[in-house]
Amino acid sequence: MTVLSVKVNGTTHTIDVDPAMPLLWVLRDELGLTGTKYGCGIEVCGACTVWIDGSPEKSCHLEVKEVTSVSITTIEEVGNVSAKAAAVQKAFVDVQAPQCGYCQPGMIMRCAKLLSSSTKPSDASIDAAIGNVCACGTYPRVRAAVKKAAGQ
Repeated sequence: MTVLSVKVNGTTHTIDVDPAMPLLWVLRDELGLTGTKYGCGIEVCGACTVWIDGSPEKSCHLEVKEVTSVSITTIEEVGNVSAKAAAVQKAFVDVQAPQCGYCQPGMIMRCAKLLSSSTKPSDASIDAAIGNVCACGTYPRVRAAVKKAAGQ
């Protein structure tokens, strides 16, 4: 075990963990931030997506020792730090994008980042940006939510 500091959602936390512990487990088990989900554990599904210095990253294989000097934003805070993320969150509710909702946090993180660089995203650019697996197949509703958040 090693004492490390991580900055999550604007707050610096001191934790005593194995430096190789995945960030996902630090967020969920050590900090109690359970909005970020465990899906596949092999960086495929995207349920574990967080922002590292403003860029979407999958947290299931990112060792906590690799993120001690960066700013981490989770689904719990993203709507408060990004107007685009807040718009995406609202649009997901408005168009009833999620079915089971398990993939929703990771998708919102990625879709909000897309909207920070694209004001009129196409279906193809939305699909490419998401990169997340939705077992329920709600991709058409996710696309509709992103377009609604973009004002299309």
